[in-house]
Amino acid sequence: MDFIIQLVTQPSVAQVVLGLSMVIALGLAIGSVKIFNINFGVAGVLFVGLIFGHFGFSINHEVLEFIRELGLILFVYTIGMQVGPGFISSLKRNGLPLNLMAAFVVIFGAVLTVLINQYAHVPLPAAVGMFSGATTNTPSLAAAQQALKEVPGITEELIKMPTLGYAVAYPFGILGIILTIILTRIIFRINPAKEAEAFAHIQAKDAPPLEVRSLRVDNANLEGITISKIPTLTESGVIISRIQHQNDVQVALPKTIVHCGDILQAVGAREKLDVLQAIIGIQSDVDLREIESDVTARRVIVTRPKVVGKTIAELDSSHRYGVTITRVSRSDIEFAAVPNLSLNFADTLVVVGEDQVIQKFADEMGDSPKHLNHPHLIPIFVGIAFGVLLGSWPIHLPGVPAPVKLGLAGGPLVVAIILSRIGRIGHLIWYMPISVNFMMREFGIALFLACVGLRSGDQFVKTLVQGDGFYWMAMASLITIIPIMMAALFARIKLRLNYLTICGLVAGSMTDPPALAFANSISPSSAPSVAYATVYPLVMILRILSAQIMVMLFFSL
Repeated sequence: MDFIIQLVTQPSVAQVVLGLSMVIALGLAIGSVKIFNINFGVAGVLFVGLIFGHFGFSINHEVLEFIRELGLILFVYTIGMQVGPGFISSLKRNGLPLNLMAAFVVIFGAVLTVLINQYAHVPLPAAVGMFSGATTNTPSLAAAQQALKEVPGITEELIKMPTLGYAVAYPFGILGIILTIILTRIIFRINPAKEAEAFAHIQAKDAPPLEVRSLRVDNANLEGITISKIPTLTESGVIISRIQHQNDVQVALPKTIVHCGDILQAVGAREKLDVLQAIIGIQSDVDLREIESDVTARRVIVTRPKVVGKTIAELDSSHRYGVTITRVSRSDIEFAAVPNLSLNFADTLVVVGEDQVIQKFADEMGDSPKHLNHPHLIPIFVGIAFGVLLGSWPIHLPGVPAPVKLGLAGGPLVVAIILSRIGRIGHLIWYMPISVNFMMREFGIALFLACVGLRSGDQFVKTLVQGDGFYWMAMASLITIIPIMMAALFARIKLRLNYLTICGLVAGSMTDPPALAFANSISPSSAPSVAYATVYPLVMILRILSAQIMVMLFFSL
């Protein structure tokens, strides 16, 4: 048994791996236990880390710092890859109200911090540290310390004070955000499954479900014209896939000539089909897919890099191959194959044509399902590298003594959103299989929380029981709970926002990855992650500025 004691107490690679593995495994096990049908999920890792740290288990500081930041980078990068494709539509739909509420959370939290300093007699350096810890925002702590160093005659003791306030406030900062999410659910008696369905329904409005309808040509004005010349067809987004002329079913190509009495099979949204039907004629009960012919339909997967980023029009599939693309499936959402739609890696195309020509088209697209499960490692590391560079880039703002940075959380998140939207640069494809994304995300947040717990555990109890620790914690809890609870209540009662979106708003307004991980554990919906990414960049900058402004305006020796 001596070797076990030596393994646990002597610094080594084995000690680091063993310790982190035990903390994460026990934390996830405890987090999975439901109390009143609610569990803490991955946040349980933090509490186990605090316990291990309190009882003396320690890891080399530099190693712990590296693992913590690596875990955070993996988590936020994969979040960005997940939400990137739907980020712009979400920003257009809810971006302004979400960012306004997130800004309110930051500003009101700063106001509470100043009030606590003025009326609760907490030294401003400690109060600013509590502001950073209560909102789980480490960059704002660094900004506050940097601003304090610019104060003439500042003492080393005062410079260290924000760290103490941060250490006291941080654990409840995470717990308070999670409690707010839970309380909101209880107060409004929310069913997360129904909220996920409602969010999916809202997303469906941006991409209405497609229908297939057969139309008989009764409009004499259409006699003898080509399909491409049918009025409003191009603008409607409706695709005509098959045509029956004198009992002969053919692929409907732009140059195909239309005659009265022909049956056209159209694919599109219901409202658009209604408009087209009014122009062409009447709906027919004949389903051209059921009539025996050489025309068939097949799903083709886009896996060839050189195709990614091209539009449907640029493929020129009707002219080059004699096939018609009717639909594009992406992330479980179907789109009509309109000419200006750009293709992403892993898009599934529904192609209508004869078997031989469809096979030639499929070879051009790649159509290799095994490539979907193969992670593209070079783009992952290139993306992370760009994210670190962006996060470290100093942004100089007028009147602010120290440059503002997005940090190792903000930079990779923003870069991942951008790259997942672009999809491809040269031979690099920014596509991540969902299983790989989920694995990297959970692995990253588990490492991050374990390191945070181990690093704070040795000081946490000591800071509480000595001096004003409990008093500071109580004051910090107000900075955590009051702003986000007000925002959550307003968002639900006044704006009637989806609960899962509110979860992402609360986590994002506090720049808190563990709270986002908890929100994601409530439902598989992407709503929390989308809201989190929507508000994160603005909130990160506001928190850094707030900490510096409080020091500059209200601190005096």
